[in-house]
Amino acid sequence: MIERYSRPQMKKIWSDENKFDQWLKVEIAVCEAWAELGEIPREDVVKIRKAGYNLNRIAEFLKVTHHDMTAFLNSVAESIGEESRFIHLGLTSPDILPTEIFLLASASL
Repeated sequence: MIERYSRPQMKKIWSDENKFDQWLKVEIAVCEAWAELGEIPREDVVKIRKAGYNLNRIAEFLKVTHHDMTAFLNSVAESIGEESRFIHLGLTSPDILPTEIFLLASASL
């Protein structure tokens, strides 16, 4: 967003941090659905719900990967370890990005 045209509430909603929060929310919800279907262990979802990310690490990964979703997923993987193998299972970036845009647009109303 262009700083001088941005309202504080909109800047917060459309910030990178909030974008990544929404991505994480979607990734966790998908893992919960996989667990409901018996595709991943429920006990792993308990740890996945505690996942986080680090903005600085995402920036570092982005310099290498040149892909924001991959950089984000690498940071999330660092936060939870082995259970991260279930994050993004069966998904592609286009599965996450429109959902994130919808969530941010809804919050903007």
